[in-house]
Amino acid sequence: MSAPTTMRVFIPLSIRKRNGRPKIVPPADMVPDSDGGVDPHVLRAIARAWSWRRKLESGEASTILDIAQAADVTDRYVSRMIRLAYLAPAILEKLALERCSPAVSVKDLAAAAELAWKEQETAVFG
Repeated sequence: MSAPTTMRVFIPLSIRKRNGRPKIVPPADMVPDSDGGVDPHVLRAIARAWSWRRKLESGEASTILDIAQAADVTDRYVSRMIRLAYLAPAILEKLALERCSPAVSVKDLAAAAELAWKEQETAVFG
């Protein structure tokens, strides 16, 4: 009699929602070889905020409403997310260059931009 041809592999992964989208999460005791770094949604939101800030400063857009209409989003969303362009340089360096993942969501990251630069690091990275 021959050996069975089917092999079963069990990989303990879980699915969690992150920024409204499902994300496959490895087990808590797994140590990755290289950290994936910052969620791409965070980097995209920061880049978008800087783009909006440059448009306002250059005069390409005169109001937040102009930006919202061009981006097809609400003006409240633009006014909340544009705060990301005013994060402390140390925070932006850790997020963009060192790829340290924040301990908060994008919405909380935008709220942390209202804090003093010294307080932002503890608010963002814990």
